Amino acid sequence: MLLSHGGEPLPATESVARWTVEQVLSLAPDDASRKAGNKLAAAGHWSGTGFDGSGAVWGLCKGSGSKPYQTVVDTTGPAYTCSCPSRKFPCKHALGLLLLRASGDGSVPQGEPADWAAQWLTARRGRAEARQAKQEAAASGDAAPGPADNAAARKRAERRAERVTAGALELEQRLTDLLRGGLATADRAGYALWEETAARMVDAQAPGLAGRVRELGAIPGSGPGWPVRLLEECGLLHLLDTAWLGRERLPDPLAATVRTRVGLPLSAEGPPVRDRWLVLAQYDTPDGRLTTRRIWLYGRESGRTALLLSFGAMGRAPELALPVGVTIDAELTPYP
Repeated sequence: MLLSHGGEPLPATESVARWTVEQVLSLAPDDASRKAGNKLAAAGHWSGTGFDGSGAVWGLCKGSGSKPYQTVVDTTGPAYTCSCPSRKFPCKHALGLLLLRASGDGSVPQGEPADWAAQWLTARRGRAEARQAKQEAAASGDAAPGPADNAAARKRAERRAERVTAGALELEQRLTDLLRGGLATADRAGYALWEETAARMVDAQAPGLAGRVRELGAIPGSGPGWPVRLLEECGLLHLLDTAWLGRERLPDPLAATVRTRVGLPLSAEGPPVRDRWLVLAQYDTPDGRLTTRRIWLYGRESGRTALLLSFGAMGRAPELALPVGVTIDAELTPYP
């Protein structure tokens, strides 16, 4: 598999190995999906199954209606599509199909994709090739943004920085009021006060500050000794606020860290690193209204470790998922 500079999958050009059961289950968004996928990992649920050397797997799964669900997986992404109404990603049908393929019992024969599967695969891989061509053109300077584009982007960044600064100043005032009133009384205000402050940080376009404020709101109910923990976290939040307000005086790497902690997006920098990356681990962390997925990679040739971050809305797993133990041929561009 290939990944573009931004982590988007590109078409594979050689045969892709069959995943193991453990690798398939590592992609499940939750325990319920694992159990449901296991139940569907039997040949009796499926018809019209197949796989090819490019990493595609497809099949028709019996459902409650008269028409079976059309399920396709491109393991070079991985990417999934299914005609079922599930909002989980991958759905139980995709997991069941991959588990059936992982069994290696011949229930999923090699062949050419069915028309409905080929249509989706062609469209998906066409988009990936177009993205790659666009990135290569940008890297060569053929599609560099013009002065007007750069000026507009700079103005947008300046306006957002002003809003974040206003939010940081407001948060500093609220922390000061909290300390003056005494931390031991913080539990009397309830969680609503913290949520209102977090909402103000969202309005200021500082989601990183909002997330940390929500964490403060949970501390008073965390058991004995919570005032000490609250003081520590307030101190760290004050430090982040102060760093943002004085970011022009910070070294570039530290200033980049502060911008990330506040919640501002950063652009990739430096040349891409091409390697055969081993997927070491993947885990999800709920973060307020988002789910953050962390995927750790190890470059077999460079010896470098890389972290891929992706995000999903509340109740939905992030789309980017890589089975643990798989080695992928990819280009990764680091962020500061």
